[in-house]
Amino acid sequence: MSIPTPANAKPAAKSAAPEAVKPSNFLRQIIESDLEKGTYAQRRWAGTPGDAAHHAKGEPDTAKIRTRFPPEPNGYLHVGHAKSICLNFGLARDYGGVCHLRFDDTNPEKEDLEYVNSIVDAIKWLGFDWNGSQGDYSAAPYQASDYFDFMYRAAEYLVEAGHAYVDEQTAEQMRANRGDFGKPGIDSPFRSRTPAENLAHFREMRDGKHEDGSMVLRAKIDMASPNINMRDPAIYRIRRATHHNTGDTWCIYPMYTFAHPIEDALEQITHSICTLEFEDQRPFYDWLMDRLCEGGLLANPAPKQYEFARLNLTYVITSKRKLAQLVYDHKVSGWDDPRMPTIVGLRRRGYTPAALQLFAERIGVTKSDSWIDYSTLEGCLREDLETVAHRGFAVLNPVKLVLTNWGEVFAAQGGDAYLEPCTQPVLPHPADGAPVAERHFTLGKEVWIEREDYEETPPKGYKRLYPGNKVRLKGGFVIECTGANRDATGNVTEVLATVIPDTKSGTPGSATVKASAAISWVGVANGVSAEVRMYDRLFLDAQPDAGGKDFIESLNPNSLKVVTAIVEPSLANAVPDQKFQFERHGYFVADRVDHVQGTKPVFNLAVGLKDSWGK
Repeated sequence: MSIPTPANAKPAAKSAAPEAVKPSNFLRQIIESDLEKGTYAQRRWAGTPGDAAHHAKGEPDTAKIRTRFPPEPNGYLHVGHAKSICLNFGLARDYGGVCHLRFDDTNPEKEDLEYVNSIVDAIKWLGFDWNGSQGDYSAAPYQASDYFDFMYRAAEYLVEAGHAYVDEQTAEQMRANRGDFGKPGIDSPFRSRTPAENLAHFREMRDGKHEDGSMVLRAKIDMASPNINMRDPAIYRIRRATHHNTGDTWCIYPMYTFAHPIEDALEQITHSICTLEFEDQRPFYDWLMDRLCEGGLLANPAPKQYEFARLNLTYVITSKRKLAQLVYDHKVSGWDDPRMPTIVGLRRRGYTPAALQLFAERIGVTKSDSWIDYSTLEGCLREDLETVAHRGFAVLNPVKLVLTNWGEVFAAQGGDAYLEPCTQPVLPHPADGAPVAERHFTLGKEVWIEREDYEETPPKGYKRLYPGNKVRLKGGFVIECTGANRDATGNVTEVLATVIPDTKSGTPGSATVKASAAISWVGVANGVSAEVRMYDRLFLDAQPDAGGKDFIESLNPNSLKVVTAIVEPSLANAVPDQKFQFERHGYFVADRVDHVQGTKPVFNLAVGLKDSWGK
C-alpha cells in the first residue's frame, strides 16, 4: 500500500553529531542506546508512509531515527508546544534523523485550516523543517486523515481476528460497566458476537446505516485489567461531520488512541515522544502495534512511545479552551496578543526563535512534573537580545528640559537654533572584527527627558537632576540643573539647566567636569512621537487555574499600559519585528501588526532589563 504524501522524505543533511555537547536526559540515553544496539538499523523507508508491504519495497532508511510532532489543528500553538517542537525536531537534528510534521486531524468538528496554516508558520519561524525536506517548505506536512483508508482496513482486520467488536450500549451504560480502580468492568452483552456479525455491523456503521452515537467499535482486550484504558477501549465512533481534508467521505472516525499508533507506524517513527498524560495509554499503543504486526499489516520493529513531563510555566495557562475563552470574551485582543503564551503572541511580544530554543534546552526534559518560573523564559530572551538588539533612546514619560544658556554658548554657530551633532554606538560591544556602527542625532536648546529624572528635593542617593547637580546628557554635554517651572497646580512643566561648554562626550574636555550620572534624552527638534505598549504578565496568580480556580479572577488589570513616548530618529526607521534596547528601560520590538515605518511607530515591551516582578 502506498499513501499519497508530499515529496520523498530524506534525512536532514546535518551531521549526526551535535555541534556542541547537549545536556543529557533520559530520552537522549534511550536514543543513544538504540543506536548502539542497532534497534532500528534494518528498517526500510519507501519514501512515503505506508504499510509493511510498501516499506519492504523501499531502501534501507538512512535516517537514524524518526521522531514526529503531531498537533491537532484545533487551536494556536503555545509555549508548551514550542518545547515539544524544539525537543522532537532537535533530537532528530542531533542524531542524524528526520522529524515529521503530522496533523492529527481525526476530529473534524474542531479542526480548521486557519490552525493548520498557523502551525506550519510557527514551525518555520522556529527554524525547523519537516519530513526530511531540508528547508524546502513547499513540502506538505503529513495528515492523519490521509491514512483513514488504512485505519479502516486495520480495524476490519482486528474484527476478523476476534480482537474488536461493535458495541450498542449507550455511553452511560458503557461508563457504568467500565468499573473503577477498585472494581473490574463488566463485559458488554454484545462482546460475544462472532467476528462475522461484528464485521457486518461495522460495515453498516461505515455505510451510514446507524445514527451518531448509537454504536462504537471497541477493542476486545480485558475488562478486568488494572489499567482502565485497557478495558475494551473504543476505537471507532459514528460522527457525521464534514472533514476539512476528506469532506463527507467518512461518517465514522477513528479515536485518537487508535489512530496515533498507526500513524507512527505508517511513518516508520522510531521514538514517539509525548507528554505524561499519555503514559497510561502506552499499554494500548503496544497492544495495537503487536496485533497489527502479527497480522503483517505493519512493519517491524514497531515504534515505541516515551513520555516526558509537560511544561508548567508560572503566570501562564496553556489550556486551548481557556485561551480561546480569553480571546472570545475579549479579555485580550486576539490569539496574537503579546500577553498570550501562544507562539504568535510570543513572537509579537518580541520573543525570538533562539530564545525559545534556549529556554527549551535550559529547562531540560524529565519524567516528573514541576513548575518553571516565568523569569526563566524572560532571562533567555534577555540573553539572546543583549548582543543583537540595537540601542536607542526613548523617553516614556517626557518632560521638557530647557538649556537656558544654549544660545549664548553657541552664538557663533547660530544661537538658540543651533543643533549639535551627536552619536552613540548601535551596539556597545559589536562582534569580534565587526565595525562599530553609530546612531546619529542632534542636541539643541530643548530636549525631552524622563519626568523621574528631576526632583526638587532629592531623596537620599538620588544622582540625577536637582538644583545645583551636574549630570551628562549621554553622548552630549554635561549640564547643571538650575530648577524648574511649574503650572498652577504645581506640576513641573519644564526643567531648567545650563550647558557647560567644552564637555561633550568624546572630546578632550569631556572629563574636566565630574557628572554624578548620565541620563538618556531625545532632542525636541527631531524626536519622533511613538506609541509604546508596556506589557506585564497577564495573571497575578502564579498558578491561575490550578486546583479548579477561576483563572479569570486572576487577570492582571495592569497587564497593558499604553504611553505616548518620544524616541530618537533612528527608531522611526524601524521595520516590523525589529528588536531594540531602549536604554535604561528594557527590550522592545516594533509591533509586527500596527507599526508603520516612519509614520506610526508602535513598540511593544518585550522584557525589562532585569527581573523586577514582585519587587
